[in-house]
Amino acid sequence: MKTLFSESDFPAWLLEKGKSSRVLVMGILNVTPDSFSDGGRFESAQDATACGLEMLEHGADIIDVGGESTRPGSTGVDPDEQIRRVVPVIESIQRQTPGCVISIDTTSAQVAQRACEAGASLINDTSGGTDDPQMLSLVAKLGVPIVLMHRLAPPSTMQVAPKYDDVTRDVKQRLVAIRDAAITAGILPHHILLDVGIGFGKTTAHNLKLLKDHAEFKELGHRLLVGASRKRFIGEVTKAMDPRQVNDATSRLPGSIAAALREADHGADILRVHDVRETVEALMLLSAITAAD
Repeated sequence: MKTLFSESDFPAWLLEKGKSSRVLVMGILNVTPDSFSDGGRFESAQDATACGLEMLEHGADIIDVGGESTRPGSTGVDPDEQIRRVVPVIESIQRQTPGCVISIDTTSAQVAQRACEAGASLINDTSGGTDDPQMLSLVAKLGVPIVLMHRLAPPSTMQVAPKYDDVTRDVKQRLVAIRDAAITAGILPHHILLDVGIGFGKTTAHNLKLLKDHAEFKELGHRLLVGASRKRFIGEVTKAMDPRQVNDATSRLPGSIAAALREADHGADILRVHDVRETVEALMLLSAITAAD
């Protein structure tokens, strides 16, 4: 099983092997019928595999495979069904591009274990390791990195009047708590990545504030993942230019690129995106401008 990062080589790996030479790009591959942006796009493991391979060709450093939608209002998917959806895709991508980095997007320890056996080497848990009491101990046993994300409530209710006293402070405090729980469970500190959870129990104002303050989360001492791609708040901000963007996630590319570039300069280590080629090219230009004499 491939280990994505080690404590000693992560900074060099990040700077030398990331296609943008600045941050890593994680391509989103949802093998689901109901995800908010691309649900139902892939009718077979073959179709999903082709998309994953295309994202790798376009410069993705990581492919994030998920078999359960976490869109607002969604309910859980049985672990066996998730496994049925994701394992053939992970195996197929690994078979055709040996050694590539694949992440499993799940809150289930059972799914995470099967995915890692199939070739995944990173776990992306949108519950911050809280949905499944076995998740953190499993990650410690496997010795793989995990992304711990903040969310206010389960997807079914998370967007029902979300409220914070101070969103940046409150999210930071919660991330510290779930980080500490992970370390207590035996997960190595340098195997923990944090995600503020854009769109997970946040209003548009909350999301914008978290993106504005994102560099503050570097104070926690962990690598940071940002997943703003195609989120509804982008459409809310840009609806005056194109009202379709409020309800059409696929039309939010310009705003998604803007968020990616902002976060590339404000603490992000990994950008989780739908539009890999466009994001990679934008980051390449940002890197070239920054490096110019």
